[in-house]
Amino acid sequence: MACIEAHALRKTYGSTVALDNVDLRVDEGRILGLIGPNGAGKTTALNAILGLTPFQGELRVLGRDPWKERDQLMRDVCFIADVAVLPRWMRVSQALEFVDGVHPRFDRAKAEGFLAKTAIKRASRVRELSKGMVMQLHLALVMAIDARLLVLDEPTLGLDILYRKQFYDSLLNDYFDRSRTIVVTTHLVEEVQHVLTDLMFINHGRIVLNCTMEEFESRYAEVKVKPEKLAAAQALKPIQERQVFGRSVLLFDHADRQQLAALGEVRTPSIADLFVAVMGDEKPETAQGAVR
Repeated sequence: MACIEAHALRKTYGSTVALDNVDLRVDEGRILGLIGPNGAGKTTALNAILGLTPFQGELRVLGRDPWKERDQLMRDVCFIADVAVLPRWMRVSQALEFVDGVHPRFDRAKAEGFLAKTAIKRASRVRELSKGMVMQLHLALVMAIDARLLVLDEPTLGLDILYRKQFYDSLLNDYFDRSRTIVVTTHLVEEVQHVLTDLMFINHGRIVLNCTMEEFESRYAEVKVKPEKLAAAQALKPIQERQVFGRSVLLFDHADRQQLAALGEVRTPSIADLFVAVMGDEKPETAQGAVR
């Protein structure tokens, strides 16, 4: 069953096209990484999904039109933005009381359990907490809500590596199950590679790659080519070639891995490496031609 489904989704701001006839489907129980450069359309897509902006075309989220039925939809959707939205004057205990009073699916005991694993004090005000602690508080509040869709927009921006790891570990171990769906945007793509089930690249308002992580791992291959095999490797038409410590590294799409193994060391590329390869040409039609 589709959690999010869009057809010919379009959004413009004056003469600027933010979403250009986007078709997409995200099934329930998946973790989608929506990756794109600044200005690619990520935030606009999230705003449309969350019912924060009108749009042209068709969009259904959990079977609802998010713009027309946002009040009902928000009972099943949670959102963590790249900036803390909790009032700085509010105490932790007041945040718990507030969410308990306004959200019908909030489990306060579960939130208290999450907070018990942290150093956060109930009497502390938000302004007294470190950025990492604010993130932990926000996550505890969200994970205690029985939501079917969780949208994360750069959720670990500005956090150190320890907090970032804790965030994604908590997400997988304490929140995610096969009845929930998660959509996450981030520039720190290496850190979410082990978390994702699906991957989507967006550029110039268009989807330029859409695949499962299983497809990603079987479809793309990176080869550190032996110097004497470089010409043979280039003849196989890689989608990218770069130099790493004086050795040529070539990235291939749908190439025979046994054939590649004769040319050098073969491995699955990182999402970051594929992102650079696909987005290296600013023309969207060129990127479209490089991926499915």
